[in-house]
Amino acid sequence: MPPSRFLLLDGSTLSEADLRGQVTLVNFWATSCVSCVRKMPDLVATYLKYRERGFETIAVAMSFDPPAMVANFAQTRQLPFKVALDSTGALARDWGEVRLTPTTFVVDRQARIAKRYLGPIDPAALNAFIEGLLA
Repeated sequence: MPPSRFLLLDGSTLSEADLRGQVTLVNFWATSCVSCVRKMPDLVATYLKYRERGFETIAVAMSFDPPAMVANFAQTRQLPFKVALDSTGALARDWGEVRLTPTTFVVDRQARIAKRYLGPIDPAALNAFIEGLLA
């Protein structure tokens, strides 16, 4: 995982050091991305299924996404995981010039990127991959 400082909607920050020892899904998305919005319930289900086993999810809103829209989306959809704002685009840059949404990374317990997905993810395949990392 690249050195990262996630600015969360509640104003707190999270770094890669805070995530070490957990399997973490980092999803770059936007409220204007139809497939991102459509697949968000799958990410919620995956998070709820594995959170008690050392699994974390961070949904990173792209720099072009207005923070008020992101906050409203997270609140109305009652997203149970962490939501971060990438207002400057630094996170997208640091994670390999992310430009397409959704782009999703799965990071292992040693903070290494184990998998990168471009576009919508099949939830069964994602869950099977996460199971393997949590085993």
